[in-house]
Amino acid sequence: MRGRLTEKADVFGFGVVALEILSGRSNSGDNLDPEKIYLLEWAWTLHENDQSLGLVDPRLTEFDENDATRLIKVALLCTQASPMTRPSMSRVVAILSGDIEASTVMSKPSYLADWDFKDVTTSSFLVDDDTSSTESNVLLSHQPEGSTTGASPGIDPAPSP
Repeated sequence: MRGRLTEKADVFGFGVVALEILSGRSNSGDNLDPEKIYLLEWAWTLHENDQSLGLVDPRLTEFDENDATRLIKVALLCTQASPMTRPSMSRVVAILSGDIEASTVMSKPSYLADWDFKDVTTSSFLVDDDTSSTESNVLLSHQPEGSTTGASPGIDPAPSP
């Protein structure tokens, strides 16, 4: 939020990359089914429905289910909203190597639970000068008048973790 990366930001990034590798896809994709556009949201939906292994790349013909489940748990721990609830990388390594068990993931992070991603398109984050409205100016009151960047009406301008 303040332009500084921290160790816990790297942990978050590791979690996202781990999910990308396991699923064989990128973090977001407009060409996917609506429930699968955002990888983290899809991973949480599968996790909450006890179907986490549905995240595994379907092109994999064989894989160790225990290892895949362990990686998914670690990735979900690494992408928790609060940096304080994310594990250290040494703990991640210990979990992945099987030296310790992954702790239970508490709940879906607020940055996913509070957002309805299905009503937002990734191309709607810019507001043209000609189309800026009073509603946009109210939502983006911290920006100077006539600014060409900002969020569309109804989109929380707060940055994601």
